[in-house]
Amino acid sequence: MRRRMDPGPGFEQYRKGHSLFRNPKVRPAIMRSTTSKAERRFYAEDRAIGRFGMRLFEPRLMPAPHWHGHVEGNFLIGGSMTYVVEDQEIEVGPGRLVLFWANIPHQLVRLSPEGDGPVRLANIYLPLDVFLFMAHIARLQVALMSGGMVALDPALLTEAQVGTWYRDYRSGNAERRDLLLMELNALLRRALLQPLDILRAPMGDPEGAEHPQRSRVAHVVAMLRFILENLAQPMTNADVAKVTGLHETYALSLFTQVVRMPMRRFIIRMRLLRARALLMESNATVASVAVQAGFPSLSQFYDHFGRAYGVTPQALRAGASAGSGT
Repeated sequence: MRRRMDPGPGFEQYRKGHSLFRNPKVRPAIMRSTTSKAERRFYAEDRAIGRFGMRLFEPRLMPAPHWHGHVEGNFLIGGSMTYVVEDQEIEVGPGRLVLFWANIPHQLVRLSPEGDGPVRLANIYLPLDVFLFMAHIARLQVALMSGGMVALDPALLTEAQVGTWYRDYRSGNAERRDLLLMELNALLRRALLQPLDILRAPMGDPEGAEHPQRSRVAHVVAMLRFILENLAQPMTNADVAKVTGLHETYALSLFTQVVRMPMRRFIIRMRLLRARALLMESNATVASVAVQAGFPSLSQFYDHFGRAYGVTPQALRAGASAGSGT
């Protein structure tokens, strides 16, 4: 009989948290316009914990960045692709599994077919809890949770294996899905036997990271979920730590151990990424962007934004408009 892992005290209390993205009155238009109805079940933030998914489809360019809570794996067949992440263009060739935490706003902006066959993209959606509970991949977990983007050696994964995984996922058979996840975990462990190909540098330092006990990871998953689902709301470290039922100091220490950066820095970084995406792809006022991204005051937003990007929000938006010819 298969037992479900208890994610820790207080988790269910926030299972239906008031996320920015679940309120249609404040949900940014860019999220509505860039995903089909069929895709939204993967991209909804309440799917980021506990729900695994996989798609195999003909890719299309994204008119705007989007974000969702999963750790995502992309495997392109028949061409190369280019992402934009915070103004950085990242090109990836065919047959390489690219991994990143999809809560970082990202956009597919270019597809370059190679050969006569069709271009196909396999997307793997790993929920945060599934990813963080995977054994012996601490260095990769820290790299991705800190905003890094990595590509695996093409020799490690074949198109045929991806096809097998997709059939396993579509089968609806629990044993086959378990095997899929075990094989994916083994693949990631094997990838760490050699240096990672870092496409985008992480904010935290993955070197020397060790995998904590499963019970500790469960508490960190609960804290991450609370942060992401309540990013637009005022929150203190104590608010976040409360979901674990642990002493605040101990909970914050666990968070730093797993994510490899202090909680406050992590929250500010997530809010800045959210604000930047809204500035670039919506007509919301700067004040509205600050509120939707969770900054308690406009002055604090300007301060953090200027220190992170070296320009004002208006200047960044104006530069993006000039560059696109609008």
